[in-house]
Amino acid sequence: MAEAAGLLDRAEALLVCAGAGMGVDSGLPDFRGPEGFWRAYPPYRRLGLRFEEIADPEHFDADPELAWGFYGHRLALYRRTVPHAGYAVLRRWADRWPTRVFTSNVDGAFQAAGFADDVVTECHGAIGMLQCTRPCHDGTWSANGVEVAIDEETMRARPPLPACPRCGAVARPNILMFGDLSWVPGHHEEKEAAHRAWLRTRDAARLVVVELGAGTAVPTVRRHAELASAASGALVRINVREPAIRHDRGVSLAAGARATLQTIDAALTP
Repeated sequence: MAEAAGLLDRAEALLVCAGAGMGVDSGLPDFRGPEGFWRAYPPYRRLGLRFEEIADPEHFDADPELAWGFYGHRLALYRRTVPHAGYAVLRRWADRWPTRVFTSNVDGAFQAAGFADDVVTECHGAIGMLQCTRPCHDGTWSANGVEVAIDEETMRARPPLPACPRCGAVARPNILMFGDLSWVPGHHEEKEAAHRAWLRTRDAARLVVVELGAGTAVPTVRRHAELASAASGALVRINVREPAIRHDRGVSLAAGARATLQTIDAALTP
């Protein structure tokens, strides 16, 4: 913890890289492996559906009530989830150092915790935005006001389902799913370009990367954190299950996000 605080004390900029493990302390379910997913969603055990199978865009064409049963439930869950205290620590750090966020999470938690939307790059999209399933156009729109009624015994949505305002086809969350050929990057593409431009303007030797809950199963965030910290060796990896890191590349902390961030914060030089 002291070594991590020392890296931050010498920082001139901060990059926060967050994976699914970041949300666990907020009470969000851990989908690690079929058992983890089925504990959170027992009806899918009876159907024999794993997370990567239900998170497939083809369901929106073949069985949209099944698809929206899952994503409608997640949309409601994320709306009522309060970001844990670790987010507040990161928000205070953002007042101290120029900061950007790179995350595979689609829950909008960083924005809910007070981060400006334009500094948060959501590389897998966001559940708070919708797109056409066809898609008939490259635009996206807000899911604000969208409510999906769900039978939680069967995890199937009840019509009417969200629809595209242009063509009337079923809408879907603007999330990059498994085997997804119809995802519309929309403003996420623009934000990712701005994110990479920001990285190019940083002094790589003075950039500290704090990686939180990013696993190896879908390593997008983990790889980004490693590449961004390659020049400085200033990577703080916080991960309960997969904390391994090369000894010359930074600090490894096998612990949860909330308590670890609070402990590092207490050790920083005022």
